[in-house]
Amino acid sequence: MPLLLECARVRGPEYLTQMWHFMCDALIKAIGTEPDSDVLSEIMHSFAKCVELMGDGCLNNEHFEELGGILKGKLEEHFKNQELRQAKRQDEDYDEQVEETLQDEDENDVYILTKVSDILHSVFSSYKEKVLPWFEQLLQLIVQLICPNRPWADRQWGLCIFDDVIEHCSPSSFKYAEYFLRPMLQSLCDTSPEVRQAAAYGVGVMAQYGGDNYRPFCTEALPLLVGVIQAADSRSKENVNATENCISAVGKLMRFRPECVNVSEVLPHWLSWLPLKEDKEEAVHTFHFLCDLIESNNPIVLGPENSNLPKIFLIIADGVANESVKTEDACSKRLANVIRQVQVSAGLWTQCVSTLNETQQKAIQDLLNTA
Repeated sequence: MPLLLECARVRGPEYLTQMWHFMCDALIKAIGTEPDSDVLSEIMHSFAKCVELMGDGCLNNEHFEELGGILKGKLEEHFKNQELRQAKRQDEDYDEQVEETLQDEDENDVYILTKVSDILHSVFSSYKEKVLPWFEQLLQLIVQLICPNRPWADRQWGLCIFDDVIEHCSPSSFKYAEYFLRPMLQSLCDTSPEVRQAAAYGVGVMAQYGGDNYRPFCTEALPLLVGVIQAADSRSKENVNATENCISAVGKLMRFRPECVNVSEVLPHWLSWLPLKEDKEEAVHTFHFLCDLIESNNPIVLGPENSNLPKIFLIIADGVANESVKTEDACSKRLANVIRQVQVSAGLWTQCVSTLNETQQKAIQDLLNTA
């Protein structure tokens, strides 16, 4: 469906709008009535992508009301199915084969939950805070997903939905903060890395977009984020994405809410945690902040007599080599300018480059050639 809309664009905006109006009501109805979970997930995915493509104005209040009711029904069905599966586990006929079937059903339910999240993401990112009243009852139900006794996948996707509320609907999002703030902060220490990652991302957007009402919670979140980052196994394969989101969140706290952080104390630690290697999107945020600091000649980042520049070169080189920095990213030009400024001083340039291995040196040269 979204590909059809893309093709319709060549016929002009009026034709595109007509095609969307032809599709929209049918898609929403199908989300509410389609019994096959595989087909349903595809319909939900298509609808979310269509809303992202069409943007503000493609849905009206009647659509919001109908969609809110349908998605609320999907969540209620999700909770009911979980209760039924728990009851089957107490049945006298329960065995490993039954458990395998129940786990398959659970995976299907969770996949539909991810599509609920996708739809809400598309709506919130397109309509911002003006759509919140239509989804208030749904948000109250989503609170149940992030309760500590829920399965980790429920908590993860419930937090992802509230992340979108903070990112796209602030400062109005604070009206609903009582639903999610305390669970979000507690989830920074969750045993599930997926839940920690969703919570850390939430703190990052809280700092960046949330507004002044979130300031006390930004302050409260900092030591929790640092605790995750400094844990002994924080860089293990299963934990690294959650850890990198925590590192990015600390950077966003310093960049957007410096009044909530002792920047001079935290900044050297943050620099030592770079670069991010797994989460490419969050890596871009960290490089933009690093550029801000370098361009402002921050003495903590540069070090006495620019003694930290070799470390900065290493961070940049690893970022380019790992494709965390791409030529189309705006920060690639900023990073290249930093390197060119160092080139002017032959002695400093030699000192910085000499610490790099062959792969890292090539990454620096590639950045200079393309940015």
